[in-house]
Amino acid sequence: MCPPAAGPLEDYAACFDELFSRLTQRRGFRDYLTGLLAPRDRNKTLTGLAGSEPVKGAQHAPVQRLQHFLSQSTWDPDEVNRRRLELLINDPATAPHGCGVIAIDDSGDRKDGTATAHVGRQWLGRYGKTDNGIVTVTTVWADERVYYPLHAESYTPASLVGRPSRRTDTVRRRRRPVERSCRRRRHRLCSPRPASSVTVD
Repeated sequence: MCPPAAGPLEDYAACFDELFSRLTQRRGFRDYLTGLLAPRDRNKTLTGLAGSEPVKGAQHAPVQRLQHFLSQSTWDPDEVNRRRLELLINDPATAPHGCGVIAIDDSGDRKDGTATAHVGRQWLGRYGKTDNGIVTVTTVWADERVYYPLHAESYTPASLVGRPSRRTDTVRRRRRPVERSCRRRRHRLCSPRPASSVTVD
């Protein structure tokens, strides 16, 4: 039997159980969910999510178990996200409505090296310059009371696909496919009137 998540998180976690074929996956999901939502004294790196010391605790069993769940275990993140959205959409407190908006934003962070996928020299709007980093394009549903992410997609910089890395080209290429995807997903996953508008930052 899978060890339950803490407090009210167990009822929420149980809604995802059928998406995981193994007990170890269901346990890993609960560990990950608890790490994301529980208060921590440190940044939520892998060791931080597992509640362990950075570097020194990297080989501890809870950290290794979480590492395996996130990087090697075979489960479908799109299915997990779809179930998350279904729960939000079917809850009257968070259901989309015609007075909300969908916001599209591309946010970049500096990152050294090139070993991580999607890392390269590209425009980082947060810093107002081109630098080595990673950019994630996100869509968020929001109204005056609540907001929550819909989808997130890492952007592959132009330099990694053999195109010039110009600021205008980069920003335009990031937004265009995400806007199209957002319109499709808005129709398929939300309600008939999910938002009054789509905004791009």
